[in-house]
Amino acid sequence: MKEFATAFIFLLIGMTAYGESEEFHKILAEAEGGNPKEQYNLAFIYEHVYEIYGIEQNYKEAIKWYTKAAEQGYLQSQLDLAGMYRTGRGVKQEQKEAVKWYRKAAEQGHVNSQLVLAYFLCKGEGVDQNCKEAAKWYRKGAEQGSADAQLLFANFICNGEGIEQNYKEAAIWYTKAAEQGHAPAQTKLGYIYLKGEGVEQNYKEAFKWYRKAAEQGLAEAQGSLGIMYHKGKGVEQDFKQAFKWYNKAAEQGSANAQLLLASMYYEGEGVEQDYKEAFKWYQKAAEQGNAEAQYGIGVMYYKGEGIAQNYKEAFKWHSKAAEQGVARSQFILGGMHNLGDGVALDRIEAAKWYHKAAEQGHIGAQYFLGLMYYEGKGVIENYIEAYKWILLAGMDGHDVSEFKALLKEEMTISQIAEAQRLAKEFIEKKAD
Repeated sequence: MKEFATAFIFLLIGMTAYGESEEFHKILAEAEGGNPKEQYNLAFIYEHVYEIYGIEQNYKEAIKWYTKAAEQGYLQSQLDLAGMYRTGRGVKQEQKEAVKWYRKAAEQGHVNSQLVLAYFLCKGEGVDQNCKEAAKWYRKGAEQGSADAQLLFANFICNGEGIEQNYKEAAIWYTKAAEQGHAPAQTKLGYIYLKGEGVEQNYKEAFKWYRKAAEQGLAEAQGSLGIMYHKGKGVEQDFKQAFKWYNKAAEQGSANAQLLLASMYYEGEGVEQDYKEAFKWYQKAAEQGNAEAQYGIGVMYYKGEGIAQNYKEAFKWHSKAAEQGVARSQFILGGMHNLGDGVALDRIEAAKWYHKAAEQGHIGAQYFLGLMYYEGKGVIENYIEAYKWILLAGMDGHDVSEFKALLKEEMTISQIAEAQRLAKEFIEKKAD
């Protein structure tokens, strides 16, 4: 009985192979007769299901038959050819050919091809860069109701790429995509309501759209929703809700959400204060290159909060943040070089970092830079520069009266006037 069953199975397999072999010759005959559908089917067999028909895979034949069908306007062949040339599947990768076939498919109204063609045109891959034409194809896709196209077209309008910048029109397209449930578009719509770009500023609308996208799991929206709860914009302030949404976004790897979550643990907002958890999330964000998180972890290493005190690690992380322009880290680096904390004492480096922070308006850095110019430490002694920086440090309420009085005793009236002029010039430059 067992032997009979086995023989029957083999008989069925043989019959299937024989039947499919006949089917192959039928498809081949139709393809050779010019039938585009069968030309496509024949190409598909050569590329994908050759074993069923008892033949070997043959990309050369596949390309030949895809091309014949595509040249007759058979959409699926145009798409397969475009994909093969784009990725180099079974053929030499050639973006110019990919663009050619995506264009033909796009001209038939195929939305995804319109989007891909627009992308190639915008990037100048396989075709001369032409953002104006790219915008045309994004519009065509958008007008067919594609939410992806509506979002991309809105982005183009918003940025003024290949088309006149128009925030109001961008808002219309963002809305169309958002109303289809498109989470990235909902996030963009939340942002423009938050900022009042192309629409009247409306925090409640911003909150509404951020929430819709956040509930779909989009990390960017979750982080933004957390900020709305944190600041009480468009909704009653609620630290626990802010913590909840920051946490969701942070778990997905959002560096900004990780930073904000760390800050809540550090301050004990919406959650019990926990320096170890704060350190953990600062570290995750810092390792992604988030400058503010690098500052945060630098502070925790310096103070020994949530981790053993380590000046060398503090110096390392403040250096990373300072190189990205964080004034507070630049100020701390100046102090570490000035005192020799975690690094060799170096007054020239101290002055350098104090200067960088002072140029950004950091009051403490302005004060200490003024002091260094007065004492001639790390810089050449210069009372005019010293007085200038002391004046600037005192403009935000910092008490510099004693230092000013000390300097005045050693300066001429013209030197004081020059320092005042330089301070005024600095303020005007920053205002611009």
